[in-house]
Amino acid sequence: MSIRSTTKARRGMVALAVAAGLALGVAGCSEGGDDKKPQTTASASKDGGPNPSAQEGQSEEFLAELKGSNGLLLQVTSAERDAGGFVTVNGNLKNDGDKSLPIPSALSGNETEIIKNGRSLGGATLIDSKGKKRYYVLRDTDGRPLTTTGFSTIKAGESLAVFMQFPSPPTDADEVSLQLPTFASGTIQISG
Repeated sequence: MSIRSTTKARRGMVALAVAAGLALGVAGCSEGGDDKKPQTTASASKDGGPNPSAQEGQSEEFLAELKGSNGLLLQVTSAERDAGGFVTVNGNLKNDGDKSLPIPSALSGNETEIIKNGRSLGGATLIDSKGKKRYYVLRDTDGRPLTTTGFSTIKAGESLAVFMQFPSPPTDADEVSLQLPTFASGTIQISG
């Protein structure tokens, strides 16, 4: 099995795990009060967020909301640790502005290997302040970042589902900072 096939299989398993987790989360929410609420950062909006979309399992609760330039907003919906040794961060890249915006090329980072593969979120990093380590987006054997790619503009009010995969910090590091070029950083909780 090639690395590409393995990566696709892992993505499928991650998607299945995320869908199952969201389904359990929705079922758990109907059971009554939950004392553990997702943590937000100072940059998170306190207005309750946008109306829920038609996406399956979508809720108004986010692990963090990172504000970018020109009305771009990254809403982090999950950060799951996988037994395979990586963390997958899922979210929505939203244009809160009133006009279509080009996605800043800075989001891809400045590494030549990643830039040559087109627009992506390859510039994202996870910071484990306790362990004093920075984790960069993983890449496949062809140098392509394991993150959402191939987007160039986003219309006003539109959201784009995005993901990023990183090497997994140690299991005792469950709170990390997510950094994305041109966006404010935010603290997220890793589950799993």
